[in-house]
Formats: sequence, C-alpha cells, structure tokens
Amino acid sequence: MRLGVLDVGSNTVHLLVVDAHPGARPLPAHSHKAELRLAQLLDDRGAIGPDGVEQLVGTVRGALEAAEDKGVEDLLPFATSAVREATNADEVLDRVQSETGVALRVLSGEEEARLTFLAARRWFGWSAGRLLVLDIGGGSLEIAYGLDEEPDAAVSLPLGAGRLTSGWLPGDPPDPADVKALRRHVRAQIARTVGEFSRLGAPDHVVATSKTFKQLARLAGAARSAEGLYVQRELKRKSLEDWVPRLAAMTEAERAELPGVSEGRAGQLLAGALVAEGAMDLFGVETLEVCPWALREGVILRRLDHMPTA
Repeated sequence: MRLGVLDVGSNTVHLLVVDAHPGARPLPAHSHKAELRLAQLLDDRGAIGPDGVEQLVGTVRGALEAAEDKGVEDLLPFATSAVREATNADEVLDRVQSETGVALRVLSGEEEARLTFLAARRWFGWSAGRLLVLDIGGGSLEIAYGLDEEPDAAVSLPLGAGRLTSGWLPGDPPDPADVKALRRHVRAQIARTVGEFSRLGAPDHVVATSKTFKQLARLAGAARSAEGLYVQRELKRKSLEDWVPRLAAMTEAERAELPGVSEGRAGQLLAGALVAEGAMDLFGVETLEVCPWALREGVILRRLDHMPTA
C-alpha cells in the first residue's frame, strides 16, 4: 500500500510518501517539503502567532493535496517539539484539524527518540549490537541507547539547532562570547544525562540521524547525498572539533557556500555543530555513522508493525 507520513517539525513540514507492506523495506515514492521554521515563529509568550498558524494551515493543506495526488491510502500526520511546546498548542491543533481535516498527533520527546531508534535499528540490523543514537532536530536533541528495537534509555533535550540559534546566537557572524556561552549551556544540559546511559555500558555502534549530522559529515569529507543511501558516511570528532571554530567565524552566507550545506540550514549549522561536538565529547564518541533513516521512517515502520500480514 502507499503510505504517507506528514512530519510537522521545528524547521520544515515534510511529507514522505512510500510504498510499503509488512515485512518489506519501505520504498520512497515522493517527498514534498516546505520550510516553515515554526520554532522561530514563537512569540514572547511561547505561542505560535496568527501568521505562523496561518502559514502552518496553508502548508498542511498543500501537503495533503500532494498526498492525494500521489495516491496515499493512509496518512500518518504528527508534530514534534515546536508544536508540542507552544503555549497555544491545543488551539493550533484544533485550527489545523478544522481547516484541513488533518488531526496531528503530537509526539513526546521520548517517543521521538524511541521511533528514531527503531529506524536506526532496522537499518543497521541486529549485528550492530548495542546502539547509541543521536538526533539533532530544529527544536530538540534526542538520545537513545539499547540492544533491542525498544531502547533501554531514551531522552529528549531542548537543544535543537533552530531553537539555540534564535535564542543564543543573534549576531552574524556570532559574537565569540555568545558562542562560548552556548557551548557551556549545551554541555551542561547533555552532561546531566550521561550517567543514565553510561551505566548501561559502552555502545557497540554510535549512529546519528538528521540533516544537521548529514551536513557536518559532508563538511568532514563524507560522500555526497547524490551517491546514494548505501554509501557509508562517518563523522569523526576530531574533524568536527576542527570545523567548529571555522563555522563560528563565518557569516550565514559564507556557511551556505560550503559543500552540502543548504541555504535554509546555514544559519543553524554552528549551533548544531556545538551540540554534535558536545554529545560526541561527553559520550566519549570518536567516530559515528550517519543513518539514512530517522523519525519519519520510524513512524512508518511502527505503523507497518501493527498492520495484519496478508
């Protein structure tokens, strides 16, 4: 059957259409993406303002039309941290449903971490052993660890690249004092969780998902996305440590000229790099592997797991 997953994230609204059935690998059929930057549309009260709600409704309506055009039989719509943490979340969800018919399911941070972990486990298989999975979104950082398909530990921290950029790095290029303050903040937040994971033992394989990690790996010499999903892509901590001060000295426009960096994400790249560097350092990770699958695939896989086999 043809499934669609509609991901209302902190940076983008992304519709992924796949052909799938239980026991088989989902095959991508179509991708429809719109940048919305919901995390940056929050007002002083932490609410999504009228313009932001209007943009969200229009974007969801456009994604729904795309899903219908592509023959989607079952749409799985969900929202993550930007909507989850908005003070007017219920009002926003009601407005989206009343005007588009789409009932967004708001995932908790832990659910995000668990579903992303499921996707990574299915991608790498049982032979990968104990996985530590890191995912940097626009609004939050998810960390999960485990041996099975359900992680033994999963947390979500308010350390998304978009959130941190808007809240901590107003300059372009950023003030070195602001970069230093953000680095301290990020590491203090991550350090609080390290003990929960370290007591479970060292991972056999460390995996990262998300656009931020893909771009950082590309900067460090990993293969281009055009070379396909099955090319192994790694990110070494040493390479990342070399890149962080370089990114901190650049303007947003200069970062956008770097290989693999999209114009829409260039402004967030430094904050994402500081989170990635902090996580790798505090968890003692020298090298991680980038996983092509992440939250959207996890949502699809969970849906397939609950479908009857023919």
